[in-house]
Amino acid sequence: MNTIAIEVVTPERLVYRGEARIVVARGVEGDLGILPNHIPLVTPLKIAPVVVKKANEGQEETIAVSGGVMEVRKEKITILAETAELPDTIDVDRALRAKERAERRLAESGQEDFDFKRAQLALQRAIMRLSVAQKGR
Repeated sequence: MNTIAIEVVTPERLVYRGEARIVVARGVEGDLGILPNHIPLVTPLKIAPVVVKKANEGQEETIAVSGGVMEVRKEKITILAETAELPDTIDVDRALRAKERAERRLAESGQEDFDFKRAQLALQRAIMRLSVAQKGR
């Protein structure tokens, strides 16, 4: 079976390395399905899960990715993410607290120094992390 190498890297560490038959990620223009021998491209990523469908039919890995860039070359996909977590490394309690904190901030958005966009992004990250953690269990 034809596969493509994939690495997910943050400034701190290598989060994931493997082989995939398809990788699905959410770029700023929408969802992308990357197969082996895809044309080269570089695209910014949104806060969304990256799904790695492995060579073994039915096996997949979901990675919580918060922003960054995906570079696709003929033989390899590299995701340089601001943050990335595998489901079993996500602290669910911490993600729940972050979600509640962001929701509270959005509800109290009448303050002058309130950064609406920052609170929205925090909420998106928390929801995505919880979703990926749930899938991994």
